[in-house]
Amino acid sequence: MTEADILQLLREALRIGMVMVAPILVSALMAGLIIGLVQALTSIQELTLTFVPKLVVIVLIFWMTAGFMVTMLVGFFEREVLALFS
Repeated sequence: MTEADILQLLREALRIGMVMVAPILVSALMAGLIIGLVQALTSIQELTLTFVPKLVVIVLIFWMTAGFMVTMLVGFFEREVLALFS
């Protein structure tokens, strides 16, 4: 295993990590923007009002994309990691 192989493995792992976490981060961002807009329009400044809906959205999106994430991780492991050791 050369240094180039290790760098390629790390690069691919980071790419897969970004693709896996993107739906969760985008949904949390959208939920935060919508809740912030509603708070600004109604002058409600409750801190827990932002936390609970974002948590619910994050858990829901994680539950919906868990199969996709597992498929990506297993594919990466089979394609990259096991190929290095065989």
